[in-house]
Amino acid sequence: MIEPIASFLRPETLDDFVGQDHLVGEGKPIRVFLQNGKVPSMIFRWPPGCGKTTIAHIISQTLQADFFRLSGVTSKKEDLKKLIDQAKLNAQYGKQTIIFLDEIHRRNKAQQDVLLPFVEKGTIILIGATTENPSFTINNALLSRCRVFVFEKLTDLQIVDFIQKNLPKIQDKFPGILLSEENLLLIARLGNWDLRNALNLLESAILLKKEWVISDQDILSAGQKQVYYDRDGEEHYNIISAMHKSLRDSDADAACYRIQRMLAWGEDPLYIARRMLRFASEDIWPADNNALLLANVTYDAIAKIGMPECRVFLMQLAIYLAKAKKNNIAYRVDLDTLADVEKYGNLPVPMHLRNASTKLMKEVGYGENYKYFHNDPSAKDQEHFPQELKGRKYI
Repeated sequence: MIEPIASFLRPETLDDFVGQDHLVGEGKPIRVFLQNGKVPSMIFRWPPGCGKTTIAHIISQTLQADFFRLSGVTSKKEDLKKLIDQAKLNAQYGKQTIIFLDEIHRRNKAQQDVLLPFVEKGTIILIGATTENPSFTINNALLSRCRVFVFEKLTDLQIVDFIQKNLPKIQDKFPGILLSEENLLLIARLGNWDLRNALNLLESAILLKKEWVISDQDILSAGQKQVYYDRDGEEHYNIISAMHKSLRDSDADAACYRIQRMLAWGEDPLYIARRMLRFASEDIWPADNNALLLANVTYDAIAKIGMPECRVFLMQLAIYLAKAKKNNIAYRVDLDTLADVEKYGNLPVPMHLRNASTKLMKEVGYGENYKYFHNDPSAKDQEHFPQELKGRKYI
């Protein structure tokens, strides 16, 4: 069996590690923890291929701890309990146990709760990895017992430097392979800030080679640049938020780019159209009465024609909304009236505004002293709010 490049090049020490200088550089938290020989339970957050698993592995090697890796998707509660039993046994002999739980956000509340007492007592050192925001996906009780460290995407140059540094090892495995700096930069760019993805791309290009010299075409044939976008995760909300704010700031170019980004990774165009339909009322009306009409027509047109033809509809709408004059009065009135409804609850309708549909209702005062505007223009001054909100102005 041939070991993948990404596996045999996995760094064994912090000095061989690439990126995350804010965590592993001199005087930075993880390096200091290791120098002191003791690390807390931690949550590693952010994109794939930036070194979360590798750092966990280096920590275990440095501390000479038992290291167990579990998947938040495939592992079961029973798997975790077996490792905890082993950790209790290790503790009797002064040996530390690290459980690396990949995709920890995939575990439900009950599965996460199993970890609580053992993390708190120090029976295990938990290192959880997640591409999601832990504030939303990890129990507060478990989160409060762990340090959260946010990893950063690797730069193209960091990926290039790592491959160049390890090129002799790659050439030992694939003798005669020649790579130019242009090749490496292309691999880094196509890797989409993901070192593992870049190394897998390199390996595929080597396997596709026709000669010892790797060409750009070999690399391009090995795979396309991925667009990082998670329809169910934080990046989904980050990008739709960026689109909305770009429209609000009248930046049509940025709004169209965000829309194309979402569409390229399979977002439902009707979701985007629905958000712009809301925008037309929330951020534009009454400055431009046509915005809501166009947004509604665009939504219907997208539903009829679908992808990929409907892309141009979204671009047209985004450009119009971005260039339209802005007014958020409807949005402000919505928030202010909602606040009063929630604060005051079921306030009674003033008697003069009630409809006296029966004789008894009329006798008890329903509709009494009501002024009919068409006959009495002073009716505009009659009170329409309950006593608690008398004279309230939202507009």
